Order: sequence, then C-alpha cells, then structure tokens
Amino acid sequence: MVVAKKFIIIGLVQGVGFRPFIHRLAVKHGLKGYVRNIGGSEVEVWVEGSPESIDKFIEDLYVEKPPPAIIEDVFIEDVEPRGYVDFHILKSSREAVKRSNIPPDLAICKDCLREILDPNDRRYRYAFNSCAWCGPRFSMIYRVPYDRSNTSMSKYILCSECEKEYHDIRNVRRYHAQGISCSVDGPKLYLYTNDWEYVETRDPIIETAKLIDEGYIVGVKGLGGYHIAALATSDGVVLKLRKRKHRPTKPFAIMGLDISVLERLVYIDEEARSILESPQAPILLLPKREDSPVSKYVSPGLSHEGVFVAYTGLHYLLLMETRDKFLIMTSGNVTGEPMCINEECAREKLSRVVDYFLIHDREIVNRVDDSVLRNTNGKWVFLRRSRGYAPMWIRIRSDLDGEYIAFGADLNNTGALGFEDKVVLTQYIGDLDSFNAQRELLKYIGFFIENYRINLDKTIVIVDKHPSYHSRRLGMEFAEKHRLPIIEVQHHYAHVLGTAYDNGLEGEVLGIAMDGLGWGDDNTIWGGEILVFNTDKYDYKRLGHIEKLPLTSDRDTIYPLRILAGYLSSRGHVFEEIHKLIKNVLENIDHRLVAEMELVHKLVKAGRYIEASSTGRFLDMISAILGVCLYRSYEGEPAIKLEAVADKAKSHKLLEHFHISTHNGLYVLEYKDLIEHLIYNNVRDNSVAETAKSILYSYGYWMGKLAHKLIKGRRIDHIVVSGGAAVNTYIIKGLEDSLGEHDLEPLLPRRIPPNDEGISFGQVIAGSLIKKKNSFSA
Repeated sequence: MVVAKKFIIIGLVQGVGFRPFIHRLAVKHGLKGYVRNIGGSEVEVWVEGSPESIDKFIEDLYVEKPPPAIIEDVFIEDVEPRGYVDFHILKSSREAVKRSNIPPDLAICKDCLREILDPNDRRYRYAFNSCAWCGPRFSMIYRVPYDRSNTSMSKYILCSECEKEYHDIRNVRRYHAQGISCSVDGPKLYLYTNDWEYVETRDPIIETAKLIDEGYIVGVKGLGGYHIAALATSDGVVLKLRKRKHRPTKPFAIMGLDISVLERLVYIDEEARSILESPQAPILLLPKREDSPVSKYVSPGLSHEGVFVAYTGLHYLLLMETRDKFLIMTSGNVTGEPMCINEECAREKLSRVVDYFLIHDREIVNRVDDSVLRNTNGKWVFLRRSRGYAPMWIRIRSDLDGEYIAFGADLNNTGALGFEDKVVLTQYIGDLDSFNAQRELLKYIGFFIENYRINLDKTIVIVDKHPSYHSRRLGMEFAEKHRLPIIEVQHHYAHVLGTAYDNGLEGEVLGIAMDGLGWGDDNTIWGGEILVFNTDKYDYKRLGHIEKLPLTSDRDTIYPLRILAGYLSSRGHVFEEIHKLIKNVLENIDHRLVAEMELVHKLVKAGRYIEASSTGRFLDMISAILGVCLYRSYEGEPAIKLEAVADKAKSHKLLEHFHISTHNGLYVLEYKDLIEHLIYNNVRDNSVAETAKSILYSYGYWMGKLAHKLIKGRRIDHIVVSGGAAVNTYIIKGLEDSLGEHDLEPLLPRRIPPNDEGISFGQVIAGSLIKKKNSFSA
C-alpha cells in the first residue's frame, strides 16, 4: 500500500545541507516525492511509499541529520498520493507556511580545512572553502529562503567541477550546497596599501603575513566584517595600534591558528576546548599563562585573555604563514563606531589605523561581530551573542500571544522580535551613542520584520523607560511612523524577567539585578535591586536595593573618584576633609582629579544630582579607593580590573561592614561602614588583591542575605540574577554561598547575555504580559 505524507520541518534546517540529506534519506528508503526550502526558512517534504518505509524515514530523520542541523518541530499531514516516480529537490518557494531559523555563520569544518591544507586537493590554499556544514550564512544572505540566488554568492557562477559536485547526490558535503566555490569561480583576494594602491603579489596571504611579521598593521576583510590584525608579541606594535585606534587600555582579542597554539597563551580545560572548536567558535576569556609571550599591553591590568581559533580558511592560512601563529585580531572599527563591512567604510575610517588592507570581493551583507563568552564561577555566560549564535531564535515555554518589536537598551544594544513561542535577537549592534549604530539597529529590525513576515498591523513596540535613551526615541519614532501601540518596560524588570524565561521558570520568582544604570519607577537610577514578580502575569514589586549614592553627571562614570567625592559629600563631609581622606588612601592624586572632586562636592551640596542605587557605581567607587582604576576608558573598566586584581588573591574573608536596614518601606543593603573602614584605614598596608576579593565576595554574600530576608513569608522557589555586574565570579560565589545556606540557588541567564544585550529579550516577554493584562490588541 502506498501512502503519502507532507512534512513541514522547522529549526535550523536551511543552509546546513538539509535538503540533500532528505534526498539521500528518501532514496535510501525507496520513497518518492520532493523536498524544497520555503519562505519562512523552513523545509517542506513530500514522501510517498509504504507506511513501514515512511516510519523508517521519520526515525532516521533525527538520527542521521547533518551535524549543524537542528530539528525543533516536525508537522506531519496525511495527504493523497500524487504518483511521483522519483524524488527531487524542487526550486525554493517564497511562500511561508511556518517560520523557521535564519541560519547563522558557521566556522570552517575539519573536512574543508583538510582540503585547503592538502596539496593534492583542487581547493588547496583556497581561502573561501566551505560546504553544506560550514561557512558564511547570515553574513551573506539578502533574504530567505537560503538559496544561492538570495546571497552575495549569486554573482559567482559555478565552474564545471563545482557544478558536478553540486549535482552529485553522493557528495554528502556539496550536493545542493548553496555557498560552495573554488579558486576558479569563487571570491578573490587583493592586497592594498592604506592609500588604496594595489599591491602586485603572487599570493596576497603570504605577502600579508610577511608585512604583519615586519610590524605593519593590516585590515583584514573577514566573514562578518573587517578585523585589524597585528603582532601580539611586540610592545611597540601593540602601543602603535592603541595610539592609532584611540584605545588606551581596552583589551584586544587574540586569534590563534588552533588550540595547540592558544595553549601557549592561556589555560584551556576540556569544556573551553569544546566551545573554542565548536561551529560557533566564539572568543573565550581564559586565564593567562604566566609564561605567555603575549605583550602586556594587549590586555593591560587583566588576568584573562580573550582568545579564539581561526574560524575561516582565510584566517587559518594567514596565521599559518606568520611567525607566531597567533595575532591580535580585533574589530575593524574606530572607537564607538560599528565594525566596517565594506571597502568604502574601510577606506574612510580605517586608513589612519592600518598600513595595508587584505580584502576580498564577496559582499558582506550583514555585519556580524565575534561572539564573546566568559566563565562565571563555573558557568559559561555570554558577554556578546553574535556570530555563530545570532540570529538563532530563543524558544520560550509559552506563546507570546502576538507579535512584538523591542528596541533594547543603549549600551551593548540588540533589538528583538517576538512571535509565537520564539524571540529573535538581532546580532550585537553596539552602543547607540553612535548614529551609525542607531541606523544599524533600524536596519536589522527591518531585516527581521521582512524575513519573518511580521504583520506590522498587529505589532506592539516595546521601549525602555529611560527618558534619554536613544533606543527609546528610535522605538517611539518607529511606532509613530507605523501607527503602532507602545509599551514601556522598566530596565531591571526586563533583566530579571528575561532571565527567568531563559531558565524556563514558572510562578513567583525573586530577581536580583546587579547593574550599572537603569531608570527606576521612582525617577531615580536603579542598579542594585531586588524585585519579586510572577512569570505568568505582569506583576512586579521592588522589595529592596543597595544604598544610594549621588550622581552628578556622566563624568562620574569616567572618573570614579568623583563618585567617592559625591558619596562623602552626601554624608556631610566638607571638601577639605574629603581631600584629606582620599589622600590617606591614595598617593599623588593628580590636581585635575582634585578639581573634578571639588566640583562634584559643590554640585552635591547644591542638590544638583540624582540618586542611584547602582552596583556598577558602587564597584567603581571601590576600584577608585583601592587605586585599581581612576580613569575609565571603556565600559565597565573599573569593575573588570577590580575582579582581575582579586584573581591574584590566595584567600579572602567575609566582611561584616555591610548592614541591612529599612527605609521608606524598602529593605536597604548599606555599605557606609565599608567605605569608612577603607578610607580611615590605609589599605596600602594590606593586600589590595585580598581586600578586593573580600569586598566582591562579601557584597554577593550580603545581597544573598538581603534576598533571603525578603523571601520569608513568600512562596518563592526560584531566584534569578542578571545585569552587567552579574558576571563577576566573586560576587556570584558570595551570592551562591549565602543562598546555599538555605538550599537556594541563584540562576544566571543561559542563552542571553546578563548585560544590557539581554534587555530586548526581557522587553518582549514583558510586553506580552502587559498586553495580556490590559487585554488590548494592536
């Protein structure tokens, strides 16, 4: 008996060799019909044959799928047989039946790498080698479905050899693989000076490697944008790059040829090795080796190095030719701007930074920065979710009951779209102080609206409550243009709600937000908050926070001693006393810092400040008192360096200088005794490392004490923690130890970054709950 079934398969099923796999599987089981991509990034399959053969087909569907493929749902419909006599891969359809994942970029696979290293292979030393299992996807796609004609590979016409591979069903990796090419028909490499003069050379890669070894700095057009490549072992080269990039201390990432090379620089355990060698191939922050040959100026003052492996053939071949086999490989941008993705941008903005450009002629359609992860007290968390992960959607446990567009926060921005039981985050956009970054946010929100068939007539826009956020303004302008309703969501509620949904929690949850700055419901700045909320309805309440301090302007975050001066001023100290106290703990304070502190003192006394219960600003103040960081040149630097100093300590102790009190009906974690202890006792006579570690641990421990106090009398089984400071190992260790005394465990985000990159995810969830509460439709 012949029966027929139609399948709609969603997940990561386009751009991973899925249609060729289905064809081979159908032939294996003697089935007739077709497979095709359809316009929502899903795959449609029609099979006809015996019921037993179709059952085996379904079984093998999961067992034998291509390595990168992810099958999330299979919708099966009984249909009438049409009498197909064979099985075909049909032309793709723009019609969308179900939505599915737009494929992310994947690191070069071992088979493709083996080919470019084999002198007998026709793709020997071919920098753009890829197959059905690896290579560019999102970075080169104009629109779905994922077909060659919809990507920047469309201009490269397959040669006879590639054409043969493309049509050979026995060629597992290249049969119907959309991005394949070779040196005959594929992208070409060129070398230029920074004046854009063509450099005649037989092999641009070998010539570029020589230039880098000689100390030149080179802009390299990669997968999702330009990198800047330079020697990591030369102090002079690193300092030259810092001067040209106007980047005094922010760390650079290092790309190594492979794990064996990186093991000379950092300590790598098996879990880290697995992540580094995964198809996502992110940057990992790993502990530096004491005998590392890397210049101290690559990541000054830090205990960890950001490292990743060569994830394209181009990067591998370049590193292979260098003397060190590893290089600085940092984003090709000027400070504060998005990474360049085309020659126009590179010529305009990078020519003063680099000496040469190694470019190719394949268009980068979508900018995709490198992803970054770190280990926080034994758990891997995202610092940046981009290449390899974005734009994979994140599924949640319930339907959102509508469609949503979230505009995120201003720092580390991502936007997000929500529909069905899925949230799609854009790739990392960056800080929205940059006009170009604002344009990027709008561009990629538009890209996902189009490709996920979002119905703007039924969409709700969600923005942050901060009145000065660029993201808020952009969202409100977008909503006004398209006549859409707007929902405002409090920053830290988005943080902790998103973390709860990321962990699949239900019911009453206690959320701990350890953050820098977010606009509070009381029109002050929040950042060290404890909220209780219900995951099933829009309902949250602020129960407690850390002690407040005064902020007078954005300059307070640049010069952390301003925060200390403001804090002491708010506690009644006159400036002469403040100056004396600070001189007691810090030697040789620059006269300009003294002037900054005196100005803050005057502003606080005049009442020209806003109160802030901010973890980030508390850590900035501690970093300044200990002399760890007196000037912030990049976001989070004082806290990051404070943790790095703490890494050097062999021991720590629980400090008793924190106290829990009540004020205006809220519980408050006070740290005034700690600040007094530090400024009245010369910390230079003690181990700064041990002091730093003890403070970080104790802060986390006492936040746990506060959280447990607030749980009493409530039916709460889960605690989540989020925010930019929630990645600090010692804070989380203290929090876990404190809550562990009561058999409670704080949960960090798993699939979204704890920092403000994750805000848009939480905004989508909150928007859905608010819509349900208010029972309105867009």
